[in-house]
Amino acid sequence: GFYGQCFGEDNVEVIKDSAPVDRSKLDPNKYGSSLFSQAYIQITFVEPYFDEYEMKDRVTYFEKNFNLCRFMYTTPFTMDGRPRGELSEQYKRNTILTTMHAFPYIKTRINIIQKEEFILTPIEVAIEDMRKKTQELTAATNQEPPDAKMLQMVLQGSVGATVNQGPLEVAQVFLAEIPADPKLYRHHNKLRLCFKEFIMRLVKPNFNMEWH
Repeated sequence: GFYGQCFGEDNVEVIKDSAPVDRSKLDPNKYGSSLFSQAYIQITFVEPYFDEYEMKDRVTYFEKNFNLCRFMYTTPFTMDGRPRGELSEQYKRNTILTTMHAFPYIKTRINIIQKEEFILTPIEVAIEDMRKKTQELTAATNQEPPDAKMLQMVLQGSVGATVNQGPLEVAQVFLAEIPADPKLYRHHNKLRLCFKEFIMRLVKPNFNMEWH
């Protein structure tokens, strides 16, 4: 809306997904012309990105949301061009952006000085999802004061029989057989360990909570 008011609604077009832009498909009358007259704008959601060693120092909510210069967004894709597919064909692209200055800053727009991309294979995507589910379950069982509704929502989303692409389907797709490719052994073992920790969180909840 802001740029539409500045340059005219017809001169600004918003790209609504976070997939890499194919510049050959853009209108040449807009792309490459003066930014003060016409433009394409791509909007996506990012979240702060920290290396593992940084998380040791960023403990509080304030520390996790202040002095930020690295951000990440993810883009799901499949090899045939579809954004979503079956578990066995679902890839993910993690894009990490580094800004010139740290947020919050006196300006709301900061130039990006570095861009990194990492491709996750389907089994790596499954490992990441299982770790996230385990973290959500841990947070729900350790919450003070206990929140029964939140715990119920997390449990239903984690172990519900009707949940598509849930832990049960992940196990059936990736753990039913030993992978034929030796390069996948390490990921296979990682996923097994993720399930082990996930199950431990299920069977050993925080007993301070009242179960009904």
